[in-house]
Amino acid sequence: MIAKKLISTPISVIQVTNLHLVLSLICSWLIIQGQTITACALLVVKGVIDAVDGELARMREKPSHVGRYWDTVADTIGLIAVMCAFGSLFEWGPLLTTALILATLIQYSLFNHYSIILRSRSSGDSTSRMDETVKPTAYPWEKQSSVNFFHMIYLIFFSWQDRIIAFLAGKGSNSLTFELTVSSTLGFGLQSLIIMVMAITTQLIYLPELILGVNFVLMSVVLLRSHL
Repeated sequence: MIAKKLISTPISVIQVTNLHLVLSLICSWLIIQGQTITACALLVVKGVIDAVDGELARMREKPSHVGRYWDTVADTIGLIAVMCAFGSLFEWGPLLTTALILATLIQYSLFNHYSIILRSRSSGDSTSRMDETVKPTAYPWEKQSSVNFFHMIYLIFFSWQDRIIAFLAGKGSNSLTFELTVSSTLGFGLQSLIIMVMAITTQLIYLPELILGVNFVLMSVVLLRSHL
């Protein structure tokens, strides 16, 4: 709905991505200030906007390799900022904070893995790929030098996630219904809603148990099912 309203506006896909990054940084500041409910409510808003950039690019029929890589970079910067803010608030320590960041990145990657397979099967979309080792050719509306730069950044900092998921995941079911349904609970949208409920009920202290416990059980179920 939001993407549809933006089609004829001068707002670019990159600007939408920049907006949800800024929202993540504001959330981090609010968490440090102890305003967790407001921060988590803003995270839900961020989750909604996070889905707009890719949808807007598809609706305009202007996919972008730069946009795809920058979205991943922006999401990760936002995640690190938010987790470090929670770590500061709850005094987690650097080891636990790092573990939560890495675990969340892998869990997001699982959902993205099956989403990419589904989009490839249904629409032939090849902007997002499971194997990013080969440098993509820029679309006519983007510069190859920019694509090369962001591709290098992606390979250095993010390709490890793809390799882990590709190693662990099976072919999946024909429809991928089970894999996408269960793994969607690990995506940012639903996770932000769960965290919002935890903030309202003053249960945010159990965030490590959610990420390292419940979420990893769900991830294991999806991976096991993908091999059957």
